[in-house]
Amino acid sequence: MANAIRFYETGGPEVLKWETVEVGDPGHGEVRIRHEAVGLNFADTYFRTGLYPAPLPAGMGVEAAGVIEAVGPGVTRFREGDRVTYTGSPLGAYSTDRVMPAEHLISLPDGIEFETAAAMTMRGLTTSYLLRRIHPLRAGDTVLLHAAAGGVGLIFCQWAKLLGVNVIGTVSSDRKADVARAHGCDHVIVYTREDVAERVRELTDGAGVPVVYDSIGASTFEASLDSLARRGLLVAFGTASGPLPPVDPMKLALKGSLFLTRPALADYIAEPAERADLANELFGHVAAGRIKIEINQHYALKEAEQAHRDLEAGKTIGSSVFSF
Repeated sequence: MANAIRFYETGGPEVLKWETVEVGDPGHGEVRIRHEAVGLNFADTYFRTGLYPAPLPAGMGVEAAGVIEAVGPGVTRFREGDRVTYTGSPLGAYSTDRVMPAEHLISLPDGIEFETAAAMTMRGLTTSYLLRRIHPLRAGDTVLLHAAAGGVGLIFCQWAKLLGVNVIGTVSSDRKADVARAHGCDHVIVYTREDVAERVRELTDGAGVPVVYDSIGASTFEASLDSLARRGLLVAFGTASGPLPPVDPMKLALKGSLFLTRPALADYIAEPAERADLANELFGHVAAGRIKIEINQHYALKEAEQAHRDLEAGKTIGSSVFSF
């Protein structure tokens, strides 16, 4: 028998239930995985609250790493004993074992530990598409990144440094400011006491930045728009503080012919070849030590309720994992 976190209704962290579950044999195109580590992501809270709809009852979690224990008919890319990681649907990563479609799996190089993989597959692939697919950044460009001390933020700052891109990062505290700087963030704005857009203008001699990467959403939307240079791009890739407000296109015109996109990781890793490209570049940087993955919080899987409370309260720094 296996264990898993499930939820039967949307709501606060208390809806998460620790259960014993039956894991059967894999069907056509499926594998059974024994998880070694599971990732904790802010996107998990979106499913729990109902912001991202899911048929109920449902499992929880979209990211984990482990070993394939059984392979179903029709699976040719993987075999029993393979080390794998994944991120994306279907829900159910918060489990000790599970059956899932093999098409979502990514081979995990021997040089990368399971906990590292669970801490970085979603965050690392997100960073990969943000920096390598969304906008053609050049060495010397300066961008604004919200939540610079978060899981994506720490990877982003390090990767941007490899590309010669300067990062202005926002954080909520001096402690997080120190962490962001230590990972390559060039200028840090503590948004709890500084005006973000005003400070960005000061740092860019009034010009603003060509791109803002915003995973916060509602509470940072206006500051993000006001931080952009003429014809700048707002990449709104998360909604930690709530959904974005409705946008009048004329507002974008009046603020400098701005662009706005709301990308989702799923659309950048849907094609196997592109997913492999993004993953290989990420794994290469991590294996070589050019990007370090900080795991600052470890939880037992049955502590999922507390993990969600900590995440939503802003108590976590960098990446968090459920360890076995």
